[in-house]
Amino acid sequence: MTTQDNLQEADGLLEGKNKEQKEKTPAKDAVDQAVKKEADVEVVSEATEPEKVVASENKEEEPTNASIKDSEDVYDNFDLEALTEAFEALLKNDDLYAIRPKVNRIKKVFNTKFSALLNNSKEAFLAEGGNSIDFNFTSPHKKKFNSLSRNYRERNEKFEKSRNQDFKKNLELRLQIIEEIKALINVNQNSNTIYNKFKSLQDKWRGLGKVPAKDANNVWNNYRHHVERFYDFLHLDRDLRDRDYKFNLEKKQKLIKSAEALANEQNLDRVFREMQALHKIWKEELGPVAKEHREALWEQFSAATKVINDKRKIYNTQIEEELTANFKAKEAIVLKINEIANNEYQTHKDWQKQIKVIEDLRQSFFKLGSVPKKVRNQSWTDFKSAVRTFNKQKNNFYKFLKKDQSENLKKKKELVEIAEENKDSEDLETTVVLMKNIQNKWKKIGHIPRSESSKLWKQFRSACNHFFDRYHEQKNAGTPQQIETLAQKEQLLEALKSFEIEADKEANLNSIKGYLKQWTELGDVPKNKRQIDRVFFKAVRTLLIEIGVSEEEIKALNYSNKLQELTKNSKAINNEINFVRKKIEDIKSEMNQLENNLQFFSNVADDNPMVIDVKNKIENYKSNLKEWTQKLSIINKVIR
Repeated sequence: MTTQDNLQEADGLLEGKNKEQKEKTPAKDAVDQAVKKEADVEVVSEATEPEKVVASENKEEEPTNASIKDSEDVYDNFDLEALTEAFEALLKNDDLYAIRPKVNRIKKVFNTKFSALLNNSKEAFLAEGGNSIDFNFTSPHKKKFNSLSRNYRERNEKFEKSRNQDFKKNLELRLQIIEEIKALINVNQNSNTIYNKFKSLQDKWRGLGKVPAKDANNVWNNYRHHVERFYDFLHLDRDLRDRDYKFNLEKKQKLIKSAEALANEQNLDRVFREMQALHKIWKEELGPVAKEHREALWEQFSAATKVINDKRKIYNTQIEEELTANFKAKEAIVLKINEIANNEYQTHKDWQKQIKVIEDLRQSFFKLGSVPKKVRNQSWTDFKSAVRTFNKQKNNFYKFLKKDQSENLKKKKELVEIAEENKDSEDLETTVVLMKNIQNKWKKIGHIPRSESSKLWKQFRSACNHFFDRYHEQKNAGTPQQIETLAQKEQLLEALKSFEIEADKEANLNSIKGYLKQWTELGDVPKNKRQIDRVFFKAVRTLLIEIGVSEEEIKALNYSNKLQELTKNSKAINNEINFVRKKIEDIKSEMNQLENNLQFFSNVADDNPMVIDVKNKIENYKSNLKEWTQKLSIINKVIR
């Protein structure tokens, strides 16, 4: 029995050929000849692939992309509770196959929204200082949804098992009908009686459900073959035959018009569904027509079918391109996840950043559409493997981080004990070094568990602040020696204020220098009384101006006094010497550059603005050079 579905045979295309040929050619050979004749016409059968227009009579009509898309937005605006309730309501329907597209959509939307909720909760937890390994999130809606999913899965398994049993039972009944049709050929009864029995068997055939997919094609071709044999060998009354032919002709003409009208329909999914229905009617519900109409009818129906087939091919090509593009995009995401997973990150902050990146990539992966069926498992496996690798690396990091945090906690507790033991120490100068040292150590110690961090930091900061408050308070008040120095400086300031200027300028100057020397030798005063220095030097300046000392001499005197203070620290005086010498070198270098520039203006008038500007700059540098050279001279006198 051939596996090709040729609807012309169902019309009894070869019936009525010359009697001699009919007697010589078995029915099977006649079918085979018809197959060869129609080889150039694409006709869909039970053996055709899914992308053909008409599926097998046993092929379940799967929801199309467009039909599912029409209902997608219905659930997008539902929250988790509403989705769970919608799922529960659907499960009250006993027809699991009918609700399957909606269940799949609800599950997809629920998982997407729950993932977003989970990620937001995790981000909030981490923002509060928590660790990923400590994160735990539960949802009553998720628990109920999982329970409903298990219920659906169990019912679906029972449904599939029951349906397979029904398929087998239908197969047995169909095979029984075929045997009864075969038996009609050899029955010696009235033609009308035999024909009525045949019609009754056809009605029973149409009323039966589907059979197992692997048997569908053979059982249909077997049935069709014996129907043809019945028409070939049954000698019907001409009137009965003609009425049957006329009825079938009218019905098939209507089917052809319906098929041709589908060519102008824009909704391809609707076109494919309706074309399937038309083919089913042509094959199962209608019998043959008069010989003169058979070939023409079939050609018209085949032409309409071919138009739909061509559209289907284009449509399938576009879908395949979209699926392939999705696959490439998903593989690119997997590649990025693997790149991140294979890098090493040393800090909690770095890991949190990468966790966010991975989550964004996961969402992008899920938002992409389906991929070609042949690479579907590969795509999902690659994705799961990449995410699993990243999670393994992340978990290892936090496992060791937890151990490090335990060590860090121990170290910080030790520093807290040291700070509290020394916060009331009377040896301020020694303790201040200790306190600064443990503060530096605290900064270098890594993270500790969030539950302990705030508490320990408050203890440590409180102890340190307590000590430094005492330290600064005493520093501001001054040591006994500084307090004594303050009293002596106050007396010296009063003496300076009562100084009477004489006629001898040199003697006046020497007296003031003596005051300056005594002031410097007395040393420091308490921090909160250092304004006395400004008062003293202001009084000195006033006296120097009154005795006629120039501004230049005052500057020199002040600088000399500053140097006397710096000589107490060898490092400070050396820094000052190096600074002054470098300043002199820089000024000389700038002057040389400007003087060289003047040579380019040899043929330019002296009143040229550019020439005047350069000369003014040189004069300013000369003045500055003289000032800094004088400072170096003062330094040399002081350090001898």
